Amino acid sequence: MKYKAIVFDLDGTILNTLDDLRDSVNYALAEYGLPGQSHEQMIPNVGNGVRYLVEKSVPGGESYPQFEQLFSVFKKHYAENCCNKTCPFDGIIPVMKKFKAAGVKMAVITNKFQSAADDVCEKYFPGLLDVVLGEVPGMPRKPAPDIVFKALSKMGIALEDAAMFGDSDTDEKTAQNAKISHCAVLWGFRTREQLLAAGAENFISKPEEMIDFIEGKVLYNRAK
Repeated sequence: MKYKAIVFDLDGTILNTLDDLRDSVNYALAEYGLPGQSHEQMIPNVGNGVRYLVEKSVPGGESYPQFEQLFSVFKKHYAENCCNKTCPFDGIIPVMKKFKAAGVKMAVITNKFQSAADDVCEKYFPGLLDVVLGEVPGMPRKPAPDIVFKALSKMGIALEDAAMFGDSDTDEKTAQNAKISHCAVLWGFRTREQLLAAGAENFISKPEEMIDFIEGKVLYNRAK
């Protein structure tokens, strides 16, 4: 393997969380008599943390008079229902098991709050991940590079020996800020055009191709 460790984004990269996020957002909105969000409305706002997601779902955002109470309702509902419909993307777990068998270390970095990140990773990826880092006080959210550096430090891996996979413009910018090798996945919550606009250079279209990238092969690039 060219790389000794992998840093994964969570939502939209290894885990399809959209339905549970939407259900919890709409539950909170309904509690305050506000209209719900469709999948199409939700998708552009996933990946920047749940506060951002709820802010973009509420009329007026944080200026809505009861925003903090509504956000608390969302967090409680999501904490209790984050695994109802969520599931790994097809093909992800077999690939992760191959990495594990090859001695490649794996971390998740996400803007999802830490307790929810821990819950879903423990349920869906037991024994596969070396580090799970979510949103905690004092840690800047992606696209700040701090969370990448912390994950690598915890795994004892140098920056040049690691690669990152993500599905969003936020992930691309995080990788750029951290100066870590990055490959965008095309099965998540952003289009190829959006990723190109964010500066993505490398792309894969199915989980099995993660292995090729970690072995040093580039299957798709900006020029193709």
